[in-house]
This record gives sequence, structure tokens and C-alpha cells, in this order.
Amino acid sequence: MSSGGFASQNGAGGSHANGPSQNPVGVFSSNQGFMAPPQPGFNTLPTKDPGLYSSSRHQPPPLGTPNHRSGLSGPPPSSNCYQLPQQPPQPQHPPHPQHPQQPLHPQHPPQPQHPPHPQHPQQPLHPPPPQQPGWSPVPSAMHHSGSSAPPVFHNTMQPPAPSVNNAAVTAAAGQMHTYPSLQAYQSVSGVQTPPAMSPPALTHTQLYTQPSAQLSPSLAALSLQSQPPEALRAINLLQERSLLPPGAVTPPVPCLPQDLQKLNCSPEVFRCTLTSIPQTQSLLNKAKLPLGLLLHPFKSLSQLPVVTSSNIVRCRSCRTYINPFVTFMDPRRWKCNLCHRVNDVPEEFMYNPVSRSYGVPHKRPEVQNATIEFIAPSEYMLRPPQPAVYLFVLDVSHNAVETGYLDVVCQTLLDSLDSLPGDARTKIGFITFDSNIHFYNMQEGLSQPQMLIVSDIDDVFVPTPDSLLVNLKECRELVQDLLTSLPQMFGQTMETQSALGPALQAAFKLLSPTGGRMSVFQTQLPTLGIGALKPREEPSQRANAKDVQHLSPATDFYKKLALDCSGHHVAVDLFLLSAQYSDLSSLGCISRYSAGSVYFYPSYHKQHNPPQTERLQKDLKRYLTRKIGFEAVMRIRCTKGLSIHTFHGNFFVRSTDLLSLPNVNPDAGFAVQMSIEENLLDLQTVSFQAALLYTASKGERRIRVHTLCLPVVNSLSDIFAGADVQAITALLASMAVDRSVTASLSDARDALINAAIDSLASYRSSVLTVQQPGLLTPACLRLLPLYILALLKHKAFRAGGSTRLDERVFAMCQLKHQPLAYLMMMVHPGLYRVDELTDEGALNINDRTIPQPRALQLSVEKLSGDAAFLMDCGTVMYLWVGRNCSPVFLTEVLGVPSYAAVPLNMNQLPELDTARSSRLRAFVDWLREQRPFHPILHVIRDESPLKAEFMQNMIEDLSESALSYYEFLLHLQQQISK
Repeated sequence: MSSGGFASQNGAGGSHANGPSQNPVGVFSSNQGFMAPPQPGFNTLPTKDPGLYSSSRHQPPPLGTPNHRSGLSGPPPSSNCYQLPQQPPQPQHPPHPQHPQQPLHPQHPPQPQHPPHPQHPQQPLHPPPPQQPGWSPVPSAMHHSGSSAPPVFHNTMQPPAPSVNNAAVTAAAGQMHTYPSLQAYQSVSGVQTPPAMSPPALTHTQLYTQPSAQLSPSLAALSLQSQPPEALRAINLLQERSLLPPGAVTPPVPCLPQDLQKLNCSPEVFRCTLTSIPQTQSLLNKAKLPLGLLLHPFKSLSQLPVVTSSNIVRCRSCRTYINPFVTFMDPRRWKCNLCHRVNDVPEEFMYNPVSRSYGVPHKRPEVQNATIEFIAPSEYMLRPPQPAVYLFVLDVSHNAVETGYLDVVCQTLLDSLDSLPGDARTKIGFITFDSNIHFYNMQEGLSQPQMLIVSDIDDVFVPTPDSLLVNLKECRELVQDLLTSLPQMFGQTMETQSALGPALQAAFKLLSPTGGRMSVFQTQLPTLGIGALKPREEPSQRANAKDVQHLSPATDFYKKLALDCSGHHVAVDLFLLSAQYSDLSSLGCISRYSAGSVYFYPSYHKQHNPPQTERLQKDLKRYLTRKIGFEAVMRIRCTKGLSIHTFHGNFFVRSTDLLSLPNVNPDAGFAVQMSIEENLLDLQTVSFQAALLYTASKGERRIRVHTLCLPVVNSLSDIFAGADVQAITALLASMAVDRSVTASLSDARDALINAAIDSLASYRSSVLTVQQPGLLTPACLRLLPLYILALLKHKAFRAGGSTRLDERVFAMCQLKHQPLAYLMMMVHPGLYRVDELTDEGALNINDRTIPQPRALQLSVEKLSGDAAFLMDCGTVMYLWVGRNCSPVFLTEVLGVPSYAAVPLNMNQLPELDTARSSRLRAFVDWLREQRPFHPILHVIRDESPLKAEFMQNMIEDLSESALSYYEFLLHLQQQISK
């Protein structure tokens, strides 16, 4: 059995992957971990450290657990993607604006493997003339929908008269606005302190408005060990069973001064697996914990400062955006917190739009907010921003029509036309396909839509390309006519073939001049033309196979087409509604590499499966109306000495740290693996910055910037104290998905188990001062073995033949694409007793009272026959009713007189006028509101067919695929004690 390395490509020959390739190279032996270096000579970056693991330290436990060693936390490949050159300052002109595909890193050498696409908007070579400083607040109508009004600042105020002496103005401003003394800044040769600006030393508050200048003495006196080390408290997992907190698991808070911590990026948007960064890679290797970032960059935010400026202030060397963690050397100069270059403060940046005062750049919104959005000036584009363009590609074969999905899609779209994001330029179009491809001419002036049929699927062409994508506002009536008639148009079809590949080619040709979003609805295996697939799953073989086969795509057609789409700013979202095997591992590539999303509705049928119909309606409504960003790119930067080596998510890596995102949506998450390339011995903190450049649906070019600051530490105990167990679990899950595809599922399972063994062994040997018997873990990692076991029993990684291949692949897609908060719901469901809900400890939101029952362990021993329990698995919920459940609950909540009267297919909670009904419905509704997808609710009892699915989520109990939680802990202890 071999194990694939991480030299896998995402389509362009570079060394940074967003997942495994179809034909991975760089295969190495199975005793190496997820982050072990690939062998040289396989298109990979050079490594500095050897692998860490011996080949046979862990022996196999019983009951199908692994039989060889495959750990996770060896040293990753290092790269030079963040060696930022120092350049001498150029006193007269700022650096030239960058290409929007690379707006964030001007010094990167060109990547020969990734030639820029000619269609991509570029910035001109000359910077804008400097504007006069001054700002004023304006209404926030440009902010995205669904958010409360954010502060928006425009560069409209006039500065002091130009004839005033600048030094005098600065000095006067320092006196009027108590600008911090230059004595408190780092001393710089040749700079003298004006007499008017020499008040006493910085106050505590002032100190951290220019944080980096004073971090060294602040952090030196703030060792993690000076606080009660609750995070490091040793817990014997074999003795303590009740480890779950009563509510949500809270992320650790980085050990930074309080004022600095208040400025840090929200962990809901940007967080790191380790909130204390090791000084060296060898120290990280010793900790055996993965280092990486979890990012939710386009999350819907209620408070988002939006700034308009003709001159966005960035580092002249590495192009980092000015942020709360830079150092102001004096009022006229700032030091970059990533490459340490000293930059001049532009004249207009001296004006503060909040206080309307001059000479206080450290109080600007950009320096007071770790998440901020800029409305980019015209210099950030060469062509006008693209309009919102939506193309719907619909399967109309007999199988598709029989499921009834067309009625649901067309009606939902009809209801949502007014809510589609866009402006007066918004365009829409439709393609349907079976064995032929049908286009629809809806040009203004026609009395009804006109169908154009192309039967030559081997050489697809687009008839009348100018009239197939029409302006929604001008042709609204024709669009409505088409949506009304489409379900009946193919009602009697007997065509069973599916030419999905040619339909996608036609759709790409239609969208490529402008870019946009392609929404594809498919109900079966493609059978005709290019991209045709054959069944690869045999249920009989699935039950007997030693390992899972066919996790990699059968053809590279869908991946290649996705890369073409990415280059022309086209994202493809796939809705798969199928009762039969459809080879999602092949079809999913069209979304994965074009920054799209995959939606999967197994066994969809409008009449026979009403819960799936409800789910499709709710999901599709959000999909159509949520915020969207077009022609986007995202670059992630980090302090010099750190480097990025692997990305996870749906995108295409266009250069070493630039992700191409034709569309970006609020429901997409990303993960990044990091390594320490150079020692961080002279640094007290490091920073990470993610900048997302996109075109809003209204046509504005915007840049959303997130900056995260973390302390640097030199002891293993501090590293462990700052470990974020949920972020670690999410990163390991993405790494395990890649390992499953490039190597095998059993390798991935082994690596997950050894991740827990390695980290706990390192804690025991290097951090614990007093050795004790038992399986010991620091309090901050007490849930890691439980989460690892949950992953082993997750659909993505569970052993055994009970999981259909498409469902397994979709589960893997979810682990790679979901933001952390939603991913953890799917990994470790919540279990709550709900037959006795009370208002004690309840939340009060918008005049609603939301009960907050305690989360219970996922074990049958927690169930009681005289109670009712709600299990929240993220995309599905189960209300389990005990055989002896109180008749009062049955009557007042479910509206039935007895246990036997509970329907076997009940999917709704009736709205009854009782306190019990109100409480439970409020709790379920509140849980649903916490996520962007709509979970189905199944009310089940012992005789229900779904009881087996409910029990499969009891991850602490013994199952066909893995040990019970207690047996798993004993196995970990046995391996650590060797």
C-alpha cells in the first residue's frame, strides 16, 4: 500500500495545491505523514528538514483500526513565496498599482506555468495623481444587503491650506489632538523631535494604537505561564468522561495585551490552529501539532467599516495593507508588520475621517479595524467591472423530468427574480439539455421565448450568441414566460440520454466574454459526448473491498474545463439530484477548480421524498439571493519567516499565494497549511493578512482585508496552551481528504489516529513536569481524541461498505469547502434533551426566548426511553422520541395522543399553541438560523427506518467502522506508552 505525497498539483504545474491531482506524483512510503516532505525531483519545493517518523511505532488495535504508521505533523515543504525583497524608498511616486489578479504582491516573480489570461482586468502602469486629504462620512447604501449600516468614509474633506508649513501643522496637530510623543516612537537617525510634540510618555491606551513599536517590552512581561495555566491543566481522559462544555466550544484567545487583542481579527473570520506561534520549525516539529489558518473571508458581517480613498495605503515592498499591527515610527512613517519595511505616510492619510482631525494617522479606520473593506479606485481595473451574469444549465432528460425538480427550480427562480444580486446591467440566460442542447432566444421584441436546438454535440457552437444572455430588466416578461412553460415543455419526453459535457462547453462559450455564474442541475450519469462517464461503483464490490476505490476522477475533462472557466471568471455550481450513482468524484471537479459549490440531494423526488424537496427550495432560495462577488482573487500574506505551502478549498492557485475565485460567496471557507521557513527569534509577534479583491454585484470593485496578529513563543508549554482544537481538527480533516485521494482511505485513517498519538505523546514527554498514569492531555486539547474518532466515523472516512460512493465524496467536498463553524456541526453533532425545555439560561433575541439545553455526549447511554432528544448534525436534525415519552410532550409538541401514533415519516413540528411547542420550535428555528443551508428535521422512533442513521452518529459507541470512544482512548494510551 502506498501513500501519496503533497506534491499534487491543481492544474497548472505549480507547487501549491488545493487538493490532489488525478495522477499524483511524488509517491513516498506509507510511514510518512500528511506534512512529511515529498521526495525530491517531483515538481515540489525543496525541504529543509527530514521526516520525523519511524515506520512501525504504532501497532494495530482490534476492530478495523489501522495497521501501519502514517502521522500528520512532520515538517512541511518550505517555499520561498514570502521572501520579500527590501527596496530603497522612492520619495516621489508610490509603486505602480498591481494587476487585479495580483493586487497584493508586486515583487513575485512571474510564474511561467500560469500565464495571465487576457480577459483578466488589469491595473494600468501609472499610479493615480495624489489627491488632497480629507474625508467625510457618507450613507452606507453601498454596503451589502442584510447588514446594518456600517461606517463608510469618503475622501472629500479638504485639508489645511497648502501654504501652511507642514512641520508647523504637524506640531500644532500634535498639541491639539495629543498625538503621542515622538520620544515614545522608535528612535530614527536624522529625525528630531519638534519641541511642540514632547508630552510625557505614552499612556497604556496610546501604547497599543501603534502596537508593534512597543510589543517587545509588553509581551516580555506577559508570559503565558504568569496566568493560571488552565489550558495546560492535565486531564486523564480515561477517568473524565464529561468533557463537553455546556454550550459552544470557544476558541482560545491569543496571549496579547488586552488593548491589542481588542483590535484582532474575529476568530469567526480568521483563526490559526496555534494561537502562539513557535519561534522555529524544529520547535513546531517537536510539538507535533499542525500549523495552519482557517479563513471565512466573505462571511456576512453586520458591522463592516467601508472606506473610499483615492490612495489605499500599502507597504511599498510586500504590498501589505496598512493595518492595526503596523508600527508608526513617527507621524510621517510606518513600519510594515510583515516585511519590516519603513514606509512614508501619504499626506491624505494624515486626516482622520472619524474625528475629522489632522495629524493622527494611528487613529484612522484602517489602523483601528482588523477587518475592513475598501472601495477600490479605478486604477484597480483595466476594463469596467463585469455585470452580474447568471446562466442556468438544466437537465431535461426523462429521468430529470420524472423527479419533478424542474417545477421546484423554475418556481423558486420566479419567486426570486427581484432578489437576484445585481444592477440595471444584470443578465440571465438558460440552456437545457438531454441528448441535444437547447438554447433560448429571449431578445427584446419577441412575443415569446424562441428555442434553438443544437444536435451536433461533438462540435458545439452557440447560435445567436448576442441574444441568449439577455438583460433581466428589459426582458423580464420573456424570462417569466420561459420559467412558467419549461416544466411542461419536456413533460412527455422519453429521451434518456444526458450530454452534460457538451452542454457545459456551450455554456462556457456563452459566458466566457463576460464571466459570471453557471448553475448546473444534473440528475444522472452523463452518457453522451465528451465527458461521458461509465458506472464505477458496484455495491457488491463495495461491501467486500479492503479499501474504497474510485475516489479520484475518471476523466480530466471536467477539471480542464473548470480551469478554462476560472481563466475567464466563470464559476460553476453543481446541483446533483440523483437516486443512482453519478460519479461525483469526476463531476465535482467542475466546481472545485472554478471556485464553485456542490449541492447534493440523494434520492431526490418531489413526491416520494418531500424533505429533500423542502431542502432544495430553501437552499436554492439562499443561493439565488445571497451576496456574491465576481472576478475575485485572494492573496494571503504572512510575516517574513513564515511560508504557505498548501491550500484547501474550491479555487485555482494562480501563483504561489494567489487564489483565483471567479465567484466568491459568503458560505465558502478555506484552509492553509503553513511552515516556519526562517527562525522568528527576533520577533514578538507575527501577522497574517488575507486580502480579497472582487467586483460587487452593483459593479463596484472592492477589497476586503483581514489581519490577524499572534504572539511568538519559545516553549512547548506555550505552544500547547494556545492550541485551537477545532481549528486543528478542521485542518486535519482537509489534509485527510487529500490523503484519501492521493493514497488510500486507510492511509488517511491511520494518519488521523497518529495525529492524536503524536500530539499527546509530545505533551506527555515534553510539557508534563510530573508523570502520571493514564492518558493525559492538556485541557485545551481534551476534545482532540473525541474529534479524531468523530472524523473516523464520519461519512468521508468511515470504513465498511455501508456508505455509497457519491455520499462519501460529497462528505469530503463538505470538509474541504465548509467554514469551520459549519464543518464542526457535521463532524461532531450536538445532542440535547428537549422534552423538558425551560427558560432558565435562555437567550432573548428579538423578543424571542431561545432555550439553551446542555449538550450531551453522543452515546446511547445518554438516551432515556421516557424522554425526547434532538440531534443536530448540521445538514440534518433528528428528534428521537423514547417509547415511554411523556404523553404531555407527545400531545403538546407533536400533536399525537400516543407513542404509537407518531408517524414514521414525520418531518415537521406542528405549530401548536402550547409553551412546550413554542420552546422547541424556537430552539430548532434558532439552530437553523445559525447556518446557510437548511437542515431537514426527521421525527423518529424505534420503528423508524432512519433510526440506524441516528445511531450511526453516536460516535462514542462501538460501530462497524471504528472502536468505541473508551476503546479508542485505550489504544492511544497503549501507543503512547510504547
